[in-house]
Amino acid sequence: MISLTTAINSETMYESTTQTRVRYAETDQMNVVYYGNYAQYFEIGRVESMRALGFTYKRMEDEGVIMPVVEMHIRYLRPATYDDLLTIKTQVRSLPVSYHIEFFQEVFNEENKLLAAGRVVLYFLKKDNWKRIDIPADLSNTLAKYF
Repeated sequence: MISLTTAINSETMYESTTQTRVRYAETDQMNVVYYGNYAQYFEIGRVESMRALGFTYKRMEDEGVIMPVVEMHIRYLRPATYDDLLTIKTQVRSLPVSYHIEFFQEVFNEENKLLAAGRVVLYFLKKDNWKRIDIPADLSNTLAKYF
């Protein structure tokens, strides 16, 4: 199950939330979500956040733009376990003006306790030659409404 909400925060930023449930295959022998799966939860948050803006990675790739992750930092605070309903908060805190976009992400459990927090940086690259390009104008214009 994935659900999504989008909000304009009182500060200038873009923020969305997405929910997903922990599947058995994502846990280890201790019934705890394996730490590497948080990168996937962050990806779910980013993909759904972009979709809420009217952009999909598929559409961007069809238009010749790819967005590889070039940097990721995650801080683990508490464990998630099998069948937990997780809320993934995704924020863009500043309007991208160049070839990269920075997402700040947090994962909460059903008690609204913070489980993990991190920052992910992606580059905008031209699909055919992998050269850095500026943020696509239509994405920039859409995000600008929040800043």
